[in-house]
Amino acid sequence: MTNNITQNNKQELDDKKTVDTEIVALEKKKFKKAKRQIAKGRATIKCSYNNTIINISDQTGAVLGWSSSGLLGFKGAKKATPYAATQVVANVSEKVKKYGVQELEVFVCGVGSGREASIRALANNGFEITMIKDTTPIPHNGCRAKKPRRV
Repeated sequence: MTNNITQNNKQELDDKKTVDTEIVALEKKKFKKAKRQIAKGRATIKCSYNNTIINISDQTGAVLGWSSSGLLGFKGAKKATPYAATQVVANVSEKVKKYGVQELEVFVCGVGSGREASIRALANNGFEITMIKDTTPIPHNGCRAKKPRRV
């Protein structure tokens, strides 16, 4: 008789555990955070002689996605090529698609060869470019420049 009662108690406990786990699973599904939809964003492109780095953020500056040519596996001098810049833009746009960004303000910094290629690739990937601004730092007769390189 006691053995029968303990089996019933075990059965009830097992039933309660399965119900509890189902409730927890439903709560997790219910409170899953939805991705916010952002219409306007900022694309910051840094093109140096050695690399191209692009990040896309919202208007407040919170980064939505970023990528660089070194991250994609380009090595050495190939990191600064226009082809690498287009591949970086494709990677970043894939990451940012889930946020619904359509319009971009583009800020370009640096003197590398991927500047124009990355802007063109942003336009080709479905973004509407509303503004392009060059933020390359230019000295106003500050520090003395390095001596020219002799090759």
